[in-house]
Amino acid sequence: MARIAGIDLPSNKKVEIGLTYIYGIGRYFAKCIVEEAKIPENKKIFELTTEEITAIREVIDSKYTVEGNLRREVAMNIKRVTDLGCYRGLRHRKKLPVRGQRTHTNARTRKGKAIPIAGKKIATAKK
Repeated sequence: MARIAGIDLPSNKKVEIGLTYIYGIGRYFAKCIVEEAKIPENKKIFELTTEEITAIREVIDSKYTVEGNLRREVAMNIKRVTDLGCYRGLRHRKKLPVRGQRTHTNARTRKGKAIPIAGKKIATAKK
């Protein structure tokens, strides 16, 4: 099992797919990293030599912000807009969707579990 950027990569996957387990590396960047490290595209992670793993590490360290540093950067960006008090910051503060999505229905992931309101149901009169 290869360990890159503090993450244990799954050994039975192709290198390009395995690299996507690192926060901040998607399919496109993974493909670029594999090409730059000169690794065959159909090679699996358990087949990598130590030199190839070192080459991948060097490419990632030199060109990409990943894992802890990227998480810290994202958190600082959110904190900055929150402290500014701009519209996006207020949406972050209230834990509502930031990018213009509707909230009347949906947005349950961001808002959390629905809270029932007492007396909301309309009582039908019995005849």
